[in-house]
Amino acid sequence: MYERMLDKQITPSLENLLNYCGARKKLWIALDSALKKDFAAQTVIRFPYGKDYGWSVKYSKGSKHICDIFAERGAFTVFLKLSDAAFASLESELSVYAKDIYAHKYPCANGGWIYYRVLSAENAAEIQKILRAKVNFK
Repeated sequence: MYERMLDKQITPSLENLLNYCGARKKLWIALDSALKKDFAAQTVIRFPYGKDYGWSVKYSKGSKHICDIFAERGAFTVFLKLSDAAFASLESELSVYAKDIYAHKYPCANGGWIYYRVLSAENAAEIQKILRAKVNFK
C-alpha cells in the first residue's frame, strides 16, 4: 500500500517524490518549508541505507542530520534519530500513535531511530513538533 520508490537507477526530482505521495503532497511541501524556514535546513535527494528504503530527501543543518523523508505511494515517512531526553520533553503532548512509534524505535545510544508515517494534517503538525524538540533540545 505505501510502496516506496526503490529503483536506484532512476534518480527522481523533488517534484517526482512529492507527486508520488499523492494527496499527502501538500503536507510534505508544508513540512519542507517549515524545516527550511525554522532550521535553515539544506536538502539532498539520495538513496540511503540500502535497497529496501528507497529514495528520500535528507534534511540537515550544517553537518547535523535532521531527518530523511521517504516518498511513499499515498504517504511519506519521516525517519529520524531522537534522544530519550528530547522525547521525554514532549511526551505528554504526543498522540498514542507517536508514543507507539517511539516505543518501537530502533535503539541507538541514548534514544533511537523512528519511522513516522504522515497520513494527515495532525500527523504533519506532530512530526514538526518532534523535529523541533530534536533540533532544539539541549
